[in-house]
Amino acid sequence: MNVFFTWIDAIPAIVRILLIFTLVLFTIKRHWSLGSAFLTGSIGMGIVFGMGPLAIARSMGGALAHPKTLSLALVVSLILVLSHTLEKSGQMARLLDAFKGLIQKPKINLVIFPALIGLLPMPGGAIFSAPMVKTLGQGHRLSAAQLSYINYWFRHIWEYWWPLYPGILLTTALANIDLWRLVVLSAPLTLVAVLAGYWPLRGAVPALEKQIRRKAILPFFKELAPIAFVIIFGVTIGSLFSGIFPAPMRPIAKEAGLILALFIALFWVWQANRMDWTTRRNIVQNPALLKMVYMVAAILIFGGILEDSHAVDRVSDEMLRWQIPLMPITMLLPFLVGTVAGITIAFVGTTFPILISLIDTMGHHGLMLPYLMLALASGFAGVLVSPLHLCFLLSNEYFQTPLLPVYRLMRVPLLALLIGAVAYFLMLCYWMG
Repeated sequence: MNVFFTWIDAIPAIVRILLIFTLVLFTIKRHWSLGSAFLTGSIGMGIVFGMGPLAIARSMGGALAHPKTLSLALVVSLILVLSHTLEKSGQMARLLDAFKGLIQKPKINLVIFPALIGLLPMPGGAIFSAPMVKTLGQGHRLSAAQLSYINYWFRHIWEYWWPLYPGILLTTALANIDLWRLVVLSAPLTLVAVLAGYWPLRGAVPALEKQIRRKAILPFFKELAPIAFVIIFGVTIGSLFSGIFPAPMRPIAKEAGLILALFIALFWVWQANRMDWTTRRNIVQNPALLKMVYMVAAILIFGGILEDSHAVDRVSDEMLRWQIPLMPITMLLPFLVGTVAGITIAFVGTTFPILISLIDTMGHHGLMLPYLMLALASGFAGVLVSPLHLCFLLSNEYFQTPLLPVYRLMRVPLLALLIGAVAYFLMLCYWMG
């Protein structure tokens, strides 16, 4: 055993990290659950960096018992329960129906439905907006690939910053940064995504021959109220908790505000829609919920072992010694993992602990937010092109189009998104540096 550890210790730390990434990605390709893939990677990480079984078990236990792990798992669970509740109760369908007629321009109406669905992180949510995109797209001579592209691209314009997405929450937990600072800083990426997303549609959507009957705006805001409440009340209460919580509890103050807001919104929707207790219990007991909690726990275990094994410190020392530029690493690692895994929380959980340590080690802590913004944009570009992305598969299946024509439509928007993210990153570095 000592010979094995002596041999493995001679391998550069960056190579060992890449081997673990390969192991995780291999298990994902073998259709293991993401939680099992990350748990396997965690054990492998401990082994290749010289941790014994007791040390690995101790690190896992510490990560699971950490308040950040518990609060993040609860937030993600409540968000998914609220999403499923809005869908099962029909409130999401009423929200979209109430929007019809508020805006008369067909280009905006075509993209607004997937965008509204995108406000809630529903797995495979693109399939929910697909029928509405198809209905609105009739008569515009749009191809099946164009309709699938609209449904897919604009459903994901918020994921760079929207605070209900688990990837954003996990980023703030790993980097120990303020959620709302990251939200404000990354929000312009949505504008870039919208403008770039319109490029393949230029001239493709003519004016409507008949106007949609204009509706009152109050029903729309009534159906939107629970989502708006979570954001506004969550911010307010989270800030209040930050001021009154004792010092040991302050790191989870913002999550506590979101948890309270989500509980209130959930019971509000249940009562407003007169949902019976059997339906409520079925939503809470959804197996997808347990899988998500398992995945969040496994990702945080992965991050804990990365830290406890001192793997990140060794990688940081090697990159400093080899003088590898930080910016390309910040873009490349999340992009690769995002492409293979097809989900944001996967590239955040595996690559961000390394990137955060590198940013600190290389003396760029003051630029942590710009680097994380760039990593989020790069990683999510990988998620968008991933053939494993559930929304991509479901949208293409609904509109009966192969993947290649949709990929062609995404080429320019994706390139524009990455160029825009790099330009914005450089501007922020100049401004904050």
